[in-house]
Amino acid sequence: VLITGTSTGFGRVTTELLAARGWRVFATMRDLERKDALERALRDAGLSERVTFVQLDVTDPASIEAAVATALSETGNALDAVVHNAGVAVAGVLEDLSDADIQRVMGTNFFGVLKLTRALLPIFRAQGRGGIVLISSQAALAGQPGNSMYCASKWALEGWAESLAYEVDPFGIDVVLIEPGPYRTEIWNNTKWVVPSSSAYLSWLKLLRHAADRHQAKTSRDPKEVALVVAKV
Repeated sequence: VLITGTSTGFGRVTTELLAARGWRVFATMRDLERKDALERALRDAGLSERVTFVQLDVTDPASIEAAVATALSETGNALDAVVHNAGVAVAGVLEDLSDADIQRVMGTNFFGVLKLTRALLPIFRAQGRGGIVLISSQAALAGQPGNSMYCASKWALEGWAESLAYEVDPFGIDVVLIEPGPYRTEIWNNTKWVVPSSSAYLSWLKLLRHAADRHQAKTSRDPKEVALVVAKV
């Protein structure tokens, strides 16, 4: 199984769980210098031999090609599943967001998934089986103020995935969407908030951020729950 975005959050705990259950895991991340915590946890659990770290930036076609080639070279050109977990968010109102912010979210959360899937589909088709597991979000089900681009990326992901499922079903390929709510992962603290001092929405954005932090603190759950669902799938 190849998993994207494994340095933190769902990707990290999923890597640990699947390795513990006997899977050979290709744990990919954009920056391999961030692998230390996961690498240490795997070593302490005696699971290091089951996990190979691979550099992968899902927004870079050359990186995708190299990562897929690395994984397939070690498995005899076979792969059972991919878990699309890599994701980013940017918080703020549309008027205040830059084109770069918008493109980064859509490029990682949506277009990157398409590019990596397209690279793997010939392998899945040739072997007559494969699993495409997508970490979506409750943000795909209803709009959220100050989170429009993340919601848009997940809505796009879901429409694409439900359509893709029809196309690949004759080849024995499964497409599964997983839609977590709030969980205690690093994306919350790492999300960039765009709140310019000149923003017409400044007062409202301050209230929104306070309310969002309170909601996250009150309702967020253990990310291992999501890893267990991925493992079941």
